[in-house]
Amino acid sequence: MLANFLIGLREGLEASLIVSILVAYLVKTGRRREITYIWAGVAAALGVVVAVFAVVTIVFDQLPFVWQEGVGGTLSIVAAILVTWMIFWMRRTARHLKRELEGQMETALSLGPLALFTVAFLTVGREGLETAAIIWSTIVGSTTTSPFVGASAGILVAVVLGFLIYRGALRINLGVFFNVTGALLIVVAAGVLAYGIFDLQEAGILPGFGSRAFDISSTIPPDSWYGTLLKGTVNFQPDPSWFQVIAWVLYIVPVLWLYLRKQPKPAPANTQVPTA
Repeated sequence: MLANFLIGLREGLEASLIVSILVAYLVKTGRRREITYIWAGVAAALGVVVAVFAVVTIVFDQLPFVWQEGVGGTLSIVAAILVTWMIFWMRRTARHLKRELEGQMETALSLGPLALFTVAFLTVGREGLETAAIIWSTIVGSTTTSPFVGASAGILVAVVLGFLIYRGALRINLGVFFNVTGALLIVVAAGVLAYGIFDLQEAGILPGFGSRAFDISSTIPPDSWYGTLLKGTVNFQPDPSWFQVIAWVLYIVPVLWLYLRKQPKPAPANTQVPTA
């Protein structure tokens, strides 16, 4: 639940800020009537995301067990790659995201309502599909609703925060927020990657399923509250294979080092989301 809450919170806040920037630009330029097209694009993007999520889930449930493990493992690895790309993309573009979006909006306004709809649809749709892929990889195979509840709660909190920021009722240091959550998500992504390796080994696609690096199940029982907490937050497994451990280390050490070696400069004051 906690890992999915973090994913939903971060991705949801990104999407909320994007929508806030698009709407604020129309308000600032006296084009309030065109806001309808922005919301139409947002609604269409969310509809596509939900439809894709539902179709993938339905198809996945019809697959044989071996195929489920293979597909689930592959998508978990893809999700880890998406998380990594999203973290570094946001770090690189955060300082000029507002300027880029406003440039797109200026062009879209000259082209008409369909262009406005498309800008909103593509920007929100991209965030939504990334979020759906990441969350799906953590929800698949779960026997409880906790992961879904966590993700939904994170998205809901993100929407509220985005609205408050837009209205000027809340000011937070977005640079610090995205830096801290980025580091935490790298740890989450490492666990998702290791879990994907486990699925592929269980399906017989990768070797070494029975070769355990260590087994501390007696110290950290999987059904204990702390074992469940570790599993839910970082996909901790008390008896991982050597392949999982090697993949985890080869991912988290260089990625975390690259992420932490040089923190981005604070965003200039003029990148704040304008209030309505």
